Amino acid sequence: MAATGTTDTTGITDTTVTADAALVDDLRSQWETTVIPAVGRDEPGRPVPVIELTEVAKTYRMGTQEVHAVRDVSLRIDEGEYVAIIGPSGSGKSTLMNIIGCLDVSSAGSYRLAGEDVGVMDEIELAEVRNRRIGFVFQQFHLLPSLTAWRNVELPLIYAGVGREARRRRAIEALERVGLGERVDHKPGELSGGQQQRVAVARALVGDPALVLADEPTGNLDSTATEDALRLFDELHAQGRTIVLITHETEVADRARRVIRVKDGCVSTDSADGNVGAAISLARTGTMAAVGSTPDLGAAGTVGRSGNGFITGDVGAAGMFDTAGNVGGSGNVGATGNSARDARRKRGPAA
Repeated sequence: MAATGTTDTTGITDTTVTADAALVDDLRSQWETTVIPAVGRDEPGRPVPVIELTEVAKTYRMGTQEVHAVRDVSLRIDEGEYVAIIGPSGSGKSTLMNIIGCLDVSSAGSYRLAGEDVGVMDEIELAEVRNRRIGFVFQQFHLLPSLTAWRNVELPLIYAGVGREARRRRAIEALERVGLGERVDHKPGELSGGQQQRVAVARALVGDPALVLADEPTGNLDSTATEDALRLFDELHAQGRTIVLITHETEVADRARRVIRVKDGCVSTDSADGNVGAAISLARTGTMAAVGSTPDLGAAGTVGRSGNGFITGDVGAAGMFDTAGNVGGSGNVGATGNSARDARRKRGPAA
């Protein structure tokens, strides 16, 4: 590989890098043997993930037969991510949701929720962590028809032992956050389907949970109310909330920033894994980690987010490859994980 440098009037060196298919294959090999095994491993200074599943499995017994609903799922979801888990009926997504929501326990593997080992908890502790750490939004709104909106929203706080005045204040604040500040005294029958879903979301948020877990939240809504609900989830994501949405609808999943597809109890695809190898993506700045160096794993499993260019120069700043090869720009080597051997160079050989 050869590199040449030129200096502009600002004194900044523009390093251009000549790379060929053999180099990219070598980089792929190094990352697959050194970076990928490190993904998901706790490192000093790396934030604790909200969800960390390690080789989780769930097996049910039906008479003499065993049904493997979830098979060896390893998954990390960091704070602030908006993730959709999608799959057809019988794919295992509902079982996976139940495990994530502490409504069921795994048969094997480990699950940590915001750093807490769920596997060692008894039923009382699981109930406490559900109330304290998770805000649930269900397909059926599960609103009590005899209670006003704010009374429905305050229910988790009653179980948490919060005082009456604090409950009312926090419930009204939660309703205001979802745009229902003028409907706090309305009962469910006086609200539209979309408004009822917003009450359910406010109830999920009122305890300030680490995770918002939504199970088919648009399943009972018409198209207008569905768009309203999805816009609300967009707003919550923009506020930094961690959201996991379970759905079988592609158009709903596509609103999330990360899509995990489940099939036959396994994670079949994860949009976070679409780059080189498995669970990594290159820096958003379009830079690559130095060859032979220890990559900087970012909060969401990205490599080199603060990003050194490999060797000495930034690939992408120099615009070396077009979008077919995607080195730079989005920072991917092949949008679908392909090497750059099929890429076409934007500029000619370096002098």
